[in-house]
Amino acid sequence: MNHTRQRLIRELTAVRTLAQPRTAVQLQRQQQQQQTRCSSTDRPIRYTHSTASCPHMVEALNVGTDGAQTTASSSSSSARNTIRLEDARPYSEVPGPKPLPILGNTWRVFPIIGQYKISDVAMISFLLHRDYGRIVRLGGLIGRPDLLFVYDCDEIEKVYRNEGPTPFRPSMPSLVKYKSELRKDFFGDLPGVVGVHGEPWREFRSRVQKPVLQLSTVRRYVSPLEQVTEEFIDRCQQLLDDRKELPEDFDNEIHKWSLECIGLVALDTRLGCLEPNLDPKSEPQQIINAAKYALRNVATLELKAPYWRYFPTPVWYKYVSNMDYFVKVCMKYIKNATQRMKLNEGRALDGEPSLLERVIKSENDEKLAVVMALDLILVGIDTISMAVCSILYQLATRPAEQQKLYEELKRLMPDPKTPLTIQLLDQAHYLKAFIKEVLRVYSTVIGNGRTLQEDTVICGYRIPKGVQCVFPNLVLGTMEEYVSDAQRFKPERWLKPAQGGSGDQLHPFASLPYGYGARMCLGRRFADLEMQILLAKLMRSFKLEYHHKPLKYEVTFMYAPEGALKFKMTPREE
Repeated sequence: MNHTRQRLIRELTAVRTLAQPRTAVQLQRQQQQQQTRCSSTDRPIRYTHSTASCPHMVEALNVGTDGAQTTASSSSSSARNTIRLEDARPYSEVPGPKPLPILGNTWRVFPIIGQYKISDVAMISFLLHRDYGRIVRLGGLIGRPDLLFVYDCDEIEKVYRNEGPTPFRPSMPSLVKYKSELRKDFFGDLPGVVGVHGEPWREFRSRVQKPVLQLSTVRRYVSPLEQVTEEFIDRCQQLLDDRKELPEDFDNEIHKWSLECIGLVALDTRLGCLEPNLDPKSEPQQIINAAKYALRNVATLELKAPYWRYFPTPVWYKYVSNMDYFVKVCMKYIKNATQRMKLNEGRALDGEPSLLERVIKSENDEKLAVVMALDLILVGIDTISMAVCSILYQLATRPAEQQKLYEELKRLMPDPKTPLTIQLLDQAHYLKAFIKEVLRVYSTVIGNGRTLQEDTVICGYRIPKGVQCVFPNLVLGTMEEYVSDAQRFKPERWLKPAQGGSGDQLHPFASLPYGYGARMCLGRRFADLEMQILLAKLMRSFKLEYHHKPLKYEVTFMYAPEGALKFKMTPREE
């Protein structure tokens, strides 16, 4: 099995190259090698991604991009859209790996006999596209519906645009079981937005969406989050060794920063995550550990045989314990915030109440605030932390792009102590473009998806209701037919011409780190703000370098560099 795994990795590495200088002959040879099997419509599929230094987060309220031109749907796609259900090819003909009797395809991630580890999910997404084309059926998964991988942006757009007011997103059945069965006594009719579907999801989202996404709410957090970030940068300086390098566990420090930011937003409090010499048993570290365990074992609970659905396995037992801890912590801080409000000691800043105050005052419901905070913290800690790890790694290994970012920030902030504002960040075009490009090529969230609510024609096949569609961001964002010059890492593709943009073509559905439509990430504006503030403050005053063996990207729950982030961090000379 090790031999099989090594062979697959060699195959993947051979077909995924990115951002490396190539001669015209090499490019021509690569293009010839990338021609893969065609689908039923004889549409060529190109397999283009990279592991050279390889693997949710910018404003995506409008699916279009800031500067890149979006491509129109092809005529072949228009023709496919006219296929009626009764004329479509049967679902049984969708290509894909054949399941074994009894074991189905679940055996592929079994220990010892399996082909892959859970961390290979990203690699599997590329291999399925390479071997089967633009639509792939992965059936025979014990205890769960078929997965349908769709590698066609036009078809994905059609699925998104035709969904109803309550889209179903396949997500975390383990969390669904926890909220709707195990702790139904607490969640009841207010289960939140993560792992929830249908009318309960729509009602909860409608009650919290306005305060969470309101620009005036987001704007009030610029200064508080800047203060947290300055403390984090001070702590980074204290952690530097004799070679001016950050420690091997620097990713845990990033998690502390992320939790401190999210705690400020969701719980209206400073958790103390950035205190020096934080005890491993301290509440902040326990919250981080609980979030990591809960999210990073989702793949284990969902992709392997789901014994936990029938009896409590050790992984499931620990998962539940961590979720219970989350609820207890959130409840404690929400009660503290409510008590402060009753004593007229709210945390209004410049006349703007906090997010928590807005929610509690508008809904007069403590439990709703607890569930909102739980969802924001549970998903936000690891997602933002892993995105930041990836962004900083790419900056440290791309000195030319880092210099461009520094020059932009120096122009916007001649004095590095200049306080940040929304207006200033709005002018940091290259900063935001760099984040977008990292998330295109090394998408932290490797895929979006929908559970079909009715029979639907996709790529000429009749796909039955209940099938779970997967839209692999990681592959789609690096396909040449949807992104011009897709193999090059080029932040300029996201800029408008007046900002120095390259004018590249980019399909509007090729890179959706926050998802699309009604089920877009609820905390996306805060995620954007936190990452932009960190990059602006850090890169204006410091230079990052990485002088160790290149890191590989792997999937835990998110897609991020695996290994020690021992960045060299040196002050900029003014």
